[in-house]
Amino acid sequence: MTDNLRKFTPPWSVQEGDDQCFRVFDATGFFICSVSHREDLHARSFQYADHHMKREEARRVAKAISRLPDLLKRPSY
Repeated sequence: MTDNLRKFTPPWSVQEGDDQCFRVFDATGFFICSVSHREDLHARSFQYADHHMKREEARRVAKAISRLPDLLKRPSY
């Protein structure tokens, strides 16, 4: 059986996009995921604003995702 699983080369990085999202990339520049936010809804007290993350919340989630390779390298206790 061949091992054809994709390897996401660490370290992973976070970049903010112009379209209200944070994108996570691996070391080769391969796109892994995006975390969107809607800060404009929270600024105007929109009725459904609580269904969307604020910018800072989305940044924290994307940063946590980018740390996954480091967490997986740690020895289990």
